[in-house]
Amino acid sequence: MPNTEQPYPSILVFLQQRFPFVATQLWEQRIAEGKVLDEQSTPITLETGYAPGKRIFYFREVDTEPVIPFSEKILFQDDEILVACKPHFLPVTPGGRYVDECLLNRLRSSSGIHDLAPLHRIDRETAGIVLFSVNMKTRSLYSQLFLHGSVEKTYQALSAHVPLGDKKEWIVADRIVRGEPWFRMKTGPGTVNARSMINLVEVKENRARFVLRPISGKTHQLRIHMSWLGFGILNDRYYPELQPESEDNFNTPLQLVAKMVRFQDPVTGENREFVSGRELLL
Repeated sequence: MPNTEQPYPSILVFLQQRFPFVATQLWEQRIAEGKVLDEQSTPITLETGYAPGKRIFYFREVDTEPVIPFSEKILFQDDEILVACKPHFLPVTPGGRYVDECLLNRLRSSSGIHDLAPLHRIDRETAGIVLFSVNMKTRSLYSQLFLHGSVEKTYQALSAHVPLGDKKEWIVADRIVRGEPWFRMKTGPGTVNARSMINLVEVKENRARFVLRPISGKTHQLRIHMSWLGFGILNDRYYPELQPESEDNFNTPLQLVAKMVRFQDPVTGENREFVSGRELLL
């Protein structure tokens, strides 16, 4: 609750102003059902006073949440980080229709670590390596690695478009900005903010396998760069053309895997390398 002039608003008025698209009656119902909590996890009431600088919590609910029938795997865990391999279709954090069905909440439940926090993200449609911070005291040290590009990341991808000629290596550098609709990105004019190294490693009939090394970390970067080169990733529903909205087809996952991450651990000084067991085969 931010600082504001007195007389302070009621909690209900504050929630109305903060979330104008949620009906007042719905907030009243949530409070009556004990779903809005204070910092001690105690349900508030309509008589609870507004307290600048204090926090209240409501954990978002959805009426019907899709179940993702694939499991994550913990590859490594110590006092500082947890490394997991995420399945296709599972989001890293809550969003849209997904609350409990996300990697973060699944891992919080299975590990018992409430303070678990992702250090980076990969698309819901992408499978592979995701790193989490376990220790709040050292979290910023690991976050800085990703912020400053000190983590080497390698992906695998399959495309239904086989390159012509002998060229096997590409470097793509452009500017990625928000597109339309809001969840889709696009390239635009201006300073370069996205760079990727793309290598063709295998061709078999009408399929090609690539190794991708993103130098930056923009949303949908690899999907856009592969599409721009004419090697759209197999089963990509966003690029190059947005496909009609439909339910997930678990038999046709996006053929993109976050295969490996490598970095120097800022706490131990060790060289860390984590590799997903998922393979994309032609």
